[in-house]
Amino acid sequence: MTASRIAGIYAILPADLPLKSLLAKAESALDGGIHTLQLRDKKQGFRRGLKRATSLRQLCRLYDATLIINDSIPLATESGADGVHLGREDMPTWQEITNAREAGLIVGITCRADAALAKSALTNGASYLSFGAIFPSTSKAEVPAIGLPRLAKARSFFPDANLIAIGGIDASNVIAVQAAGADAAAIISGLFAANDITKQARQLMQLWNGDQECNYSDHSRFSR
Repeated sequence: MTASRIAGIYAILPADLPLKSLLAKAESALDGGIHTLQLRDKKQGFRRGLKRATSLRQLCRLYDATLIINDSIPLATESGADGVHLGREDMPTWQEITNAREAGLIVGITCRADAALAKSALTNGASYLSFGAIFPSTSKAEVPAIGLPRLAKARSFFPDANLIAIGGIDASNVIAVQAAGADAAAIISGLFAANDITKQARQLMQLWNGDQECNYSDHSRFSR
């Protein structure tokens, strides 16, 4: 499945797991209703990465879910993934991004809080923009938190863009992230650090979708 817009809970798999563990965590998230997964493996060689990406692609097809590959347009293309996410340090030329879009890939760009980069990315064919870290994050502790007001400002600057919030997001603050204007919340430890990933995925999906039966204890703090 290739989604026209990324929406809801965008699950980023922990990096550099053994393949069996990677697939088990991915399937647990998919069982919980997650529709978008990202593979982020910074230390894998291309051949090993291709095996992992292809295995994930096959799993995602069973669930009609979208698979995004971090960093590598060639890996995304050869594995049959739906898209690629490119960080500021991994950015190819704008022409390569345009080519990837024309080849049918979803292309996401990390903007952090850089409005000029976001504008250029959209002009050159980016499918979605990632802003953050919204809150302090253990995954990228060196990235400063920009807070919810700057996320809301990004939404006002780019009212029609597909905006993804990332960084420190979990069940305690995901509703606030949505209220600030995000189309989706990218989550790593807030999902995959849970003892029961499927249960946590369902809870996050319920919160995002406004399910009144969700019994998360801090839900009321963000319901106004």
